[in-house]
Amino acid sequence: MDRSTLEEKLLLTGDLVSVIEEAFTALASRQVIMPEIMRIDIPEFNGEVDIKSAYIPGYDSFCVKLSTGFFDNPKKGLPTSNGMMILIDSETGEILKIFADQGLLTDLRTAAAGAVAAKHVSRENSEYAGIIGTGSQARYQLEALTIVHPLKEVRVWGRSRKKAEKFKEEMEEKLGLPVTVTATAEEVVRKSDIVVTTTPASEPIVQAEWLHPGLHITAMGSDAEHKQELSEEVLATVDVVTCDSLPQSRRLGELRACNDNNIIENTIELGEITGKGVAARENEEQITVTDLSGTGAQDTAIARYANQIIGG
Repeated sequence: MDRSTLEEKLLLTGDLVSVIEEAFTALASRQVIMPEIMRIDIPEFNGEVDIKSAYIPGYDSFCVKLSTGFFDNPKKGLPTSNGMMILIDSETGEILKIFADQGLLTDLRTAAAGAVAAKHVSRENSEYAGIIGTGSQARYQLEALTIVHPLKEVRVWGRSRKKAEKFKEEMEEKLGLPVTVTATAEEVVRKSDIVVTTTPASEPIVQAEWLHPGLHITAMGSDAEHKQELSEEVLATVDVVTCDSLPQSRRLGELRACNDNNIIENTIELGEITGKGVAARENEEQITVTDLSGTGAQDTAIARYANQIIGG
């Protein structure tokens, strides 16, 4: 099944956010079999290939996903992300469906994860959103935020002013929200209630001195050992750190750069919040972070959902 077919029927909705929320709950409450990510780096072309999967007990199918990120592609007029998902029968191993989605399902499930984080970790009265990055995931993340928060205004920063202006034009038209292009990432952080970082940065962008009471940051760009969007001081400064998968975040995410065992021991997985009622934010003044490195459980969840929506 190709991307165009999926785009016609599969939308970023509250139902999809709930599906991904359930995947996080499963990670915390079931013996999910989720092997470490297999990654192939292609440094010659600034690219990488990831293979992710997870079997969730009780589910009659599971997904194996191959996804690519080639970060020079925009210069060639090509999208950064590509890939495919294979849905497999849990009992027989039969191939049920192949989604040649070119990264669409990954984009949607990652955005939905951002919505889950914003729903459970950010302040309920959050109105001002900040986006760092201007690619497809930046767009999806902002759209996902509107599902869980009635936003009033958006700020965006990217290394390319031209791309940021394009982001502004497209998202104002799509969402009906005013978008301001800022001169610096610092301005985005200082003037937002929720910030989502969506870059493949190898050196930290967000600095601790920019943080302010009540801020929530969802960092979703770091999913490899060489990536980092938040300075080490950010994690040391915030009040609460959450993540999708603690072992994975420590290996590939923002927690990889953290050497404070107290922070690591007190990090809360999203599934503990969605499934076990663990409280993340205790008051509106706390500063919070969610690190999303992307899990195979999310891939299984969205592949099953896509099969259900489109028809198995």
